Amino acid sequence: MKYLAVLGRQPELSVAELESLFFDVRKISEKLATFEMMDSDKNCAEETDLISRLGGSLKLAKKLDLKPIEFLANLPEGKITIGVSDYSKGASKKSVSSEALKLKKILVRHGRSVRVVENREAVLSTATSLHNGLSGKNERKVELIKVNEDWYKVIGVQNIDAYAERDRVRPARDSKVGMLPPKLAQVLINLCGPLDSNSRILDPFCGTGVVLQEALLMGYRAYGTDISEKMVEYSEKNIEWLAKSRRNSSESVFAVVEPTTAERVPRKDGRTSGLEEGLGRDFKTRFKIQQGDATSFQWEKPIDAVACEGYLGKPFSKIPTEMEFKEQKHECQAIVLGFLKNLSKQIKTGVPVIIAAPSWLRENGEYLRLEILD
Repeated sequence: MKYLAVLGRQPELSVAELESLFFDVRKISEKLATFEMMDSDKNCAEETDLISRLGGSLKLAKKLDLKPIEFLANLPEGKITIGVSDYSKGASKKSVSSEALKLKKILVRHGRSVRVVENREAVLSTATSLHNGLSGKNERKVELIKVNEDWYKVIGVQNIDAYAERDRVRPARDSKVGMLPPKLAQVLINLCGPLDSNSRILDPFCGTGVVLQEALLMGYRAYGTDISEKMVEYSEKNIEWLAKSRRNSSESVFAVVEPTTAERVPRKDGRTSGLEEGLGRDFKTRFKIQQGDATSFQWEKPIDAVACEGYLGKPFSKIPTEMEFKEQKHECQAIVLGFLKNLSKQIKTGVPVIIAAPSWLRENGEYLRLEILD
């Protein structure tokens, strides 16, 4: 079965994420890629839930075996809501609206009640699809995607509201240490490739815990360390908030094990962690966080994969001077290389390591990056 992904703002990164998880991935345009799934992949999660695990794809769709009108005519009884997006060359708002109205007229002649979602351009935005319920979960609310002669039915739309909540509503945030988006955290984890459901993900620069949060939501075990005690406490607070918000939510997309478990080394002041009160005293293996320097820390085993945003250096509001650039590059390179040397002695061959590393914009418009590959 062929699937279609509508790619996010960084299409090459979106394609890399798909290539890490699926088969026969082909980028067919700047905004689209097709891929194949094994039957075992389909069994891991419902198709409509798969989109919640992919940070780089805005929509997922499955190729139709029937003609669009035949597919729509076979939908369950009741009012049908139709949205149409056309990625074919030369498609326009006018041509797509005409296609949708043609489908509506045929269905109405067969006695069906139909509503068409209005197009502002040739393709429906993620927000329009989401807020009109075209996410694939309701059989009578359907978005069809046309690509030349091929038609696809949307089976998942990225829940931008859920991402915004996990990003902006978390109680502990710090713009000075970076604001890793949950979408990118998911991409980092997915770039590790297919992992067993009980795999343990290490983030040695865990900061406010975004990677840990997304790893837990994806059903993995999470292990975080950070050199800053403040960041350790922020991660704790955010994971506690996450667990409570999931318990109080009817959303069942995410594979959080209940009760979420946590493990925390004793605080220096002797007080117990807030996680004990918030999550109970079930200290097993789902989550652990410790304070430690990534260039020298000895991590506990097992480590099944490493996904992190490395040290990014000083944040700049304008292009840094040559001296500032050289100072920051030297500092970041020393930390990243020190971390890699320390990590290499502690993991087995084959353990995936995915790092988001900094780059700096220069006056000529080019980006300069770390020189960390031998």
